[in-house]
Amino acid sequence: MYSYKVIEIREGMLGGKMSGGKLEKILNDHAREGWRLKAITSADIKGRIGPGGVEGMLVTFEREE
Repeated sequence: MYSYKVIEIREGMLGGKMSGGKLEKILNDHAREGWRLKAITSADIKGRIGPGGVEGMLVTFEREE
């Protein structure tokens, strides 16, 4: 049986522009908890303020339970 976890990543959450190094840190942090990368999907993520969305990514992880 597998469990899945999806996180939203917006540039603003990382304190500026997304970079390979910042994404690598997120992936490694989750890997230490037993999660492995399943998929990265580009998406418009709805903001908390106002209409519309912001560009970001949905990162899906899985791990065996």
